Amino acid sequence: MTVKIAQTEGVQQFLKEASGQLNDAGNPRVKALVHRILKDTVNIIDELSVTPEEFWKAVNYLNELGARQEAGLLVAGLGLEHYLDLVMDAEDEEAGKSGGTPRTIEGPLYVAGAPLSKAEARLDDGTDAGTVLFMKGQVKDLDGKPVANAIVDVWHANTGGTYSYFDGTQSEFNLRRRIETDAQGNYRFRSIVPSGYGCPPDGPTQKLLDQLGRHGQRPAHIHFFISAPGHRHLTTQINLSGEQYLHDDFAYATRDELIADIRFSEDPAAARAQGVEGRFAEIDFDFTVQSSDAAQEQGRMERVRALEN
Repeated sequence: MTVKIAQTEGVQQFLKEASGQLNDAGNPRVKALVHRILKDTVNIIDELSVTPEEFWKAVNYLNELGARQEAGLLVAGLGLEHYLDLVMDAEDEEAGKSGGTPRTIEGPLYVAGAPLSKAEARLDDGTDAGTVLFMKGQVKDLDGKPVANAIVDVWHANTGGTYSYFDGTQSEFNLRRRIETDAQGNYRFRSIVPSGYGCPPDGPTQKLLDQLGRHGQRPAHIHFFISAPGHRHLTTQINLSGEQYLHDDFAYATRDELIADIRFSEDPAAARAQGVEGRFAEIDFDFTVQSSDAAQEQGRMERVRALEN
């Protein structure tokens, strides 16, 4: 059995030294975080009798995770990204900031700089034979007034469950656009119905989920950033109704208010009216954003994103 020494004075002093607590250089915030991580890690080793073999398996797992660039996927799958939303929700409630479309996770697959258009856009490049999707709605404030010139930044997967930029077979910014709402706060776009998808079956995220007895599947969904001067930035996504994993999303992103009713039609006359042939789908979804004069609330949270300077 592992000897329990984490709480001894010598080890505690050693952790302070290792985290830079005993010098005046460096970043105090980073020091505090690293010190806490080290303390919690040695406590785990002690309390769960972690063996050297288990420890080095964990180290190798981190190497695999980085090599496959799946850290962002893992934090979603373990619910940590959702937990950050819960923390922000609690902070909003305490500050009296309520109402509007709920936030939910961004995920790791946003790409900055998608083409910008006014009021409407076509997201797909026409190469995917998926079902045509028409989506429209309005951006409003809490009083129900339209928010003109809001930016609806939208991105989603193709029918194979992959995203442009990360999937090199897709064209640049395929299924990604920014749409500026019109004077009535309206936006609309044509695209294809996205597919749900799962974690790479041979990747480290699914390897860990297997050990937890969990699947790594997501329902079909569409991501959004909604931003406008004088309003709080909104990071959210809609999950499409009728999906197998709608209430069993491995990333914990589903919220009841964010389930979008998707309507499929095979009416030839309705298809012709939309300028298409055959089966198509429609979604209507409005976004409600909170007002804010604080500049830091109007922009999206700072994090590393593809093509974002």
